[in-house]
Amino acid sequence: MRIGILGLGRIGAFHAETLHGLDAVESLVMTDPFTDAAKAAAERFGAEVADSPEALLAAGVDGIVVAAATDAHPALILAGVEAGIPVFCEKPVAGTTAEGVKVLKAVEGGAVPVQIGYNRRFDAGFVAARAAVLSGELGTLHTVRSTTLDPAPPPAAYIAASGGIFRDCSVHDFDIIRWVTGREVTEVYAVGGNRGADYIAAVGDADTTGAVLTLDDGTIAVVSNSRHNGRGYDVRMELHGFEDSIAVGLEDKLPLRSVEPGATFPAGTPHDFFMDRFTEAYRAELAAFTEVVAGRRPSPCTVADALEAGWIAEACTLSLREHRPVRIDEVRTA
Repeated sequence: MRIGILGLGRIGAFHAETLHGLDAVESLVMTDPFTDAAKAAAERFGAEVADSPEALLAAGVDGIVVAAATDAHPALILAGVEAGIPVFCEKPVAGTTAEGVKVLKAVEGGAVPVQIGYNRRFDAGFVAARAAVLSGELGTLHTVRSTTLDPAPPPAAYIAASGGIFRDCSVHDFDIIRWVTGREVTEVYAVGGNRGADYIAAVGDADTTGAVLTLDDGTIAVVSNSRHNGRGYDVRMELHGFEDSIAVGLEDKLPLRSVEPGATFPAGTPHDFFMDRFTEAYRAELAAFTEVVAGRRPSPCTVADALEAGWIAEACTLSLREHRPVRIDEVRTA
């Protein structure tokens, strides 16, 4: 099949490399406002260059991958859907939940599939965790712990446009908690602070946060996030039930050092970047998109799914600001 890529920044170039290596993809068409980036990527992967999104959509593509800046996501998603072309779009759907709701209303019930990029749904460990929950082997769940710790904060310009740590970082934890447990979040309580880069506090954001989520069956989920983790990129999940307990991310590249006498685990070089930690998940995610394009499966992460994680992020943002528990119903507008 022929796939179009809109946006050739860091993640767009990474997706181009991944797509280029998939057997199902025969050719690529690329566009980016910075034409040099598009040309460089096209030369590397033997792709065609389109001089605009409109030209790319008219170039006979079977599916498109949107990796452009967040503020361009809604228009590009809708342009693809209106052209009858299946869309893969990196999260978030839009810069605000209000814009996201507009996109949802425009695509909901339509025949053109849209897949939003939450790659943890394709990581082998998280897939196994979901299977363990669904099989009942853990017994009744009572506690979930989800962690995302970045090795260093993004640049100031990125932070200023990110929407805050809950919308930018924690939202991955919120999505994967919903997906692994199969439950919905009903209430949150969030705290946060700043112990590092001044430019994060300057825009009213936190660099380290914690959130307690109450799920609709009474399970408690604890989410921990930070922009500062000097040992590496740490993504983990624990699930504790009455019959068994399991962990995702408990492997030799875990960026955590044991101080127990004689302990040698973890023995590997720590993960230091999200592309390192989730290389195989990204490949599986885009391979799944080719199946969506071919009509062999429905979207594995819909716009509605992405908005559910977004409501949790909105509730946590409000909870942190007002120092109180917030029910999801308070922030939901659709």
